[in-house]
Amino acid sequence: MKNNYRKLKLSILLQTVFVTALTVLVGGVILEFVIDGIYNDSFANLFVQFMRDMNVSEETAVSLYWQLIGDNKVFFMILGFLALFSLFFYIALSKMTKYLDQVGEGIENILSDSAEPIHLITELKPLELKLNEIKNTLKRQEQEAAQIEQKKNDLVLFLAHDLKTPLTSVVAYLSMLDSHPEMSVEERARYTHISLEKAIRLGDLISEFFEITKFNLQDIVLEPVELNLTMMLEQIADELYGVLQEKGLSCQVEAEEELIIYGDPDKLARVFDNILRNAIVYCKENTSLEISAVLLGDAVGISFANEGEKIPEEQLERIFDKFYRADLARSSSTGGAGLGLAIAKEIVELHGGTIRAESDEEKTRFIVVLPLKKEGEKHEVHTRSGRTFRCKSGRRKFIHRKPRH
Repeated sequence: MKNNYRKLKLSILLQTVFVTALTVLVGGVILEFVIDGIYNDSFANLFVQFMRDMNVSEETAVSLYWQLIGDNKVFFMILGFLALFSLFFYIALSKMTKYLDQVGEGIENILSDSAEPIHLITELKPLELKLNEIKNTLKRQEQEAAQIEQKKNDLVLFLAHDLKTPLTSVVAYLSMLDSHPEMSVEERARYTHISLEKAIRLGDLISEFFEITKFNLQDIVLEPVELNLTMMLEQIADELYGVLQEKGLSCQVEAEEELIIYGDPDKLARVFDNILRNAIVYCKENTSLEISAVLLGDAVGISFANEGEKIPEEQLERIFDKFYRADLARSSSTGGAGLGLAIAKEIVELHGGTIRAESDEEKTRFIVVLPLKKEGEKHEVHTRSGRTFRCKSGRRKFIHRKPRH
């Protein structure tokens, strides 16, 4: 960046040299023709005549002339050259201030939100590029903010509609139960069960609102500890037993025993839980979810695969965006606010890892890559529940989880 303003420096230098040369030229002419030239005696005579008019003798007037002026010729020359230089430099500054005017116009261009790019004079080309970069950055940020705001507005409309649907059903079924006391026990139980399901769904959607508020009002802070990834994956698979059973699903976990990583157990459990619940929503009934964890050099790769409809490529690119919900989710009774995968991505990246999605005609996979725990660190590990485990020798190659009968 130091050499970017070479033309500007050269322009200012040339103007300064020009002002200096003009000062020397004009000062030399004045010195030659006024001070040392034909007007020198005239000026002295005028001074003496002025002093005599003030009732000062001629001898005293001549003496004063040499004391004040004649013997201080060098001083007056320097003073005169400085005055000339200041005058010419001030005139030259009017051209230099055009640089500031140009910068001001560029800033006005940014503030006015003009669609025209900023154009400055050649000497300020580097500044022109920087101002256009700032303008484009601000424009991009403004567009991104508008898109996020639009997504939030759409989300409010979606959730308002989704809240209204189960609430209407709950009110309708409860009204039916209240207005038909003669209803049979079987029908009453069935309608009560449906009302309960709708009420639970309503509670889930309300939780989405709290999730949105929490996600936007605070940063995610990690509290990393040493943990056994294999035990965590097994435990999470067990905890989802009830959800899996509803769709007749099974869950297979395949991982080596001693996969030790350093991370926040609660946050990572949230990542895996979000991914699995998302997979369950779009998984075909009576199929299997597959969880695997393999070593990838100094990292571990965790794959979550389910059998379901192929996710289009354009949706895969946006699936981790905040508030994004695929079209399929809009028709699903379990479609959330579109924050689960966005939060999962942020947590994974805070751990120094990556997350991506792949989908084909047979399966959809979410792949998380996390760095391994460094050797030489403690061997005490934690899982989501806060319990402490010790690393065991040997490997558990394949763990199979099925709905219990």
